[in-house]
Parts: sequence; structure tokens; C-alpha cells
Amino acid sequence: MDKETMRHWLTKQAELAPEQLAVEADGHVSLTFLELQTESEAYAKKLVHIGVKKGTRVAMLATNNVDFVRTVFALSYVGAVVVLLNVRLTNEELTYQLEQSKSELVITTEQLREEKQLDIKKQLTFQELRSLPEANVTVRTEISLAEPFTMMFTSGTTGKPKAVVHTYGNHWWSAIASVLNLGLTDHDKWLLPLPLFHVGGLSILFRSVIYGMPFYLVERYEKCHVFDVIHEKEITIASFVTLMLRDFLEQLGDAPFPEHVRTILLGGGSVPETLLDEVRCKEVPLFLSYGMTETSSQIVTLHKKDIFHKLGSAGKPLFPAQLKIANDDEDGVGEIYVKGPMVIERYANDVSANEKSFHDGWLKTGDLGYVDEDGFLFVVDRRSDLIISGGENIYPTEVENALMSIDGVSEAAVVGRNDEKWGQVPVAFIVLEVGTSLSEEKIKAQLADKLASYKLPRAFYFIDSLPRNAANKVMRHKLKERLVP
Repeated sequence: MDKETMRHWLTKQAELAPEQLAVEADGHVSLTFLELQTESEAYAKKLVHIGVKKGTRVAMLATNNVDFVRTVFALSYVGAVVVLLNVRLTNEELTYQLEQSKSELVITTEQLREEKQLDIKKQLTFQELRSLPEANVTVRTEISLAEPFTMMFTSGTTGKPKAVVHTYGNHWWSAIASVLNLGLTDHDKWLLPLPLFHVGGLSILFRSVIYGMPFYLVERYEKCHVFDVIHEKEITIASFVTLMLRDFLEQLGDAPFPEHVRTILLGGGSVPETLLDEVRCKEVPLFLSYGMTETSSQIVTLHKKDIFHKLGSAGKPLFPAQLKIANDDEDGVGEIYVKGPMVIERYANDVSANEKSFHDGWLKTGDLGYVDEDGFLFVVDRRSDLIISGGENIYPTEVENALMSIDGVSEAAVVGRNDEKWGQVPVAFIVLEVGTSLSEEKIKAQLADKLASYKLPRAFYFIDSLPRNAANKVMRHKLKERLVP
């Protein structure tokens, strides 16, 4: 990774365009780049006062709010590593991630501190942070692209969460790759309705300060509210998952697509053909994207001009990303490998995962796909077993492990079932131990403390045995054939 240093992004943008709008949010909140810099530096000095220093792992457990934004930049002014936690996880899941990340402090909201009751000594609400005195220090004004900046967890196919550490360079090159693809105008304003604790949402913060472009932060997704914001705030670019796009087009009805919106960047899974028909009819400027936490957001994007003549494609790798298909079969289908300065170099503290996932600088995505004669990527199976529900990744093995921990469950397999609203939802096939009787209600009750609500199976099928191949691996495609539409 590049060893170059540069002016801190927010400091530089505040010098270049101090009065330029940086962020707007619900509740009539707005900050210029200079105001965001000043307030973030003040937060940084407050954090130094309580012992946060360069390299300290500080966990953020919060939904979207402007204090979240200030604190991310405050921690970068100190040189701390920001650990992003998903608020939808259970206490057991959060505890594991806090331990694995070696987080020394959790910054959260009053509501979440009360709700989660995490077993960690140092916790601080945003309200308490604001009331702290400032240390008499000078915050740093330079960053190194090789330095770690953020950490978030992504589940592997074994169900064990892996720690993804993004450097400043990963985020920088992700932002550069995006602007080289989508372009930039003087009037651009990016809508951010995605969670900041996901890389898709977080990346927009960094694009904002690198481009000098404002964004509108949606604190809680509600389809009517998002519809109004897009029209009233003259949004030009919006990052959506499929559910949000469907909601917006429903709200739009027979009205024409708003002319001021030049880009809808869509991630988080495939798009149903019925929805693409609406996109075609309304001439929606849709860009489909393929990426993952390890690639710091999108790494392959299908341009709006190619949507319909390359139907089903994920697009081409962004500049300066690379892509190749390894170990392909007679149809050209093989594992998708990606490479580039936006791709992480390794997982933290996971030798086994690193050996499996990284090879000569390439990340082995675990996804199967092929590249056609024009260089467009087609993803055949997204991480083979991954379920994407409303933009959230659900790994079947993690759910299966939770099911297997229940007394009376002999075997379990989880697959995704197509769902009109969420794209996919998890369903479970269960083999009970001989002589055991377990109801669906009892299983649900025991899973509730182990898994986030979006990971809970929506249906349970009790069967005599799981279909397996000669290598004793469960044939999930056979289970999918049994699903009730």
C-alpha cells in the first residue's frame, strides 16, 4: 500500500472551501466544511482528554446521526482506529466483535447503551462526549495512506466473523475510483440513507471531504421521507439497495423521474426483472454495483448506458481495479479474484482466512462468475451461499451453527428464498434427533438471543435427512427446489 502522506482530508477541504456545505441532516441540521472541521477537532481534543491516542481501537455503536460523522473525523484527527458495529447484532455478537477488535472504548447513544448493556468498562454517549473538557493539544494535520483507519466485521463462509481493516489508502482509492466512474458536478449532493456502520454508507463520508461535495444524511430510512428529501433537497446522486429503489418508484407512481437526479447507485444484491422494466420505462439513471466490505465499497460497476444490453451483468472493474476469473470450467465460470489499492491486504488476526483468501496480491472473493467477450463480469452465484436480505448479508453457516446449538436439532441447513420486499429471506431445513419433538415457536425463541432479527429464518421445514453429495456436502440447490414459492 502507498506510503505517501497528505493533508488531512477534512482540514484540506476546509482550507479550500470553508463556506461550502458539507453535510445536511434531518432536523434542519447543516454544517459547512469549516464548521465540520472545527467541531470534529474539538471532539478529538475531548477524546484525548479521556486517554484516546493514536492506535486506540474505539468502537462506534450508533445509527445515523451527525455526531457519528463528527466522531469519525475526530478519531482520525487523533489517529485512533474506528471500529464500526452493526446496531442490529445481538449482545453475544457484539461482545465477540469488541473482544476481537480489542476495542478500549465504545461510543454510543443513550438508548443503545441502555438497550444493549454491553460488558465493557469504558462507554461514552455522544451527550457525554459533548460535555467533556478539551485537552490542550494540537491535533494532527497529516495522514498516511498506509495507516489503518477503520475496522468492521464481515462473516465468512464458516460463520466466524472476520475483521476487515481499511487503511486511509483503501478509502482514498475507493473514492477516486468512484469519481472517475460517475464524474462530479458543481451541483452534486449525495443522498446517504444507508447505515454508516456499513462500508457503503461510510464511504460516502470520505467521498464528501475528498470531492468537496455535500451529502444529506438520512437518520432513519422511511420511504416517504426519502422521497421528499430527494425532491426538496435537489439530490443528484443516491445510494440505494433494491428495496429503496422499489419504494421510490412506487412513490413516484406515474410521475416522471426527477430530472435533477443524475445517478442512482444500486448495491446489495440482484435486481428483479420486473423492477428493471420500471427502470427502463422511467429512464432511471441506474448504475449497478458489485463490491464487498473487503473492497471498501464498489469495485465493479455497470454503467447506466449498459444496463439493458448487458442485462444481468455486474459491469466492469473500476479504475484502478483489476479482475480475473480463476480455475474456470468449460463454460468459463470460475472464482472471481479482484485486486487494487481499494482492496484490503489481509484480515486482522486470522491466519487461516488470510491463507484462503489472499494470493499474490489478489483477493479470492468466493463468488463464481465469468467475463464475456466484451469484458463484462457476470456473477453466477454471490459467494455461493450468501443470502442478501434488504441489503444485509446473511451467511447460512452462522445461522446453521445457532440452530445446531439447540438441544434436539441433529442437522440444519439454511438457504435463501426469494422475497418480493426484501429480495431474499433465510429459511431453515431441520433434521431432529430421533425421539425429539421441537416446535417452530421453541426454536424461534432460542434463536432470538443468538442472532440479529434479520438473520432469523422466516420458515422452517422439518425433514428426515439433508441431501448430500459424494463428498458429504449438503446440496443446497436441492433444498431450494423444495421451497414453496
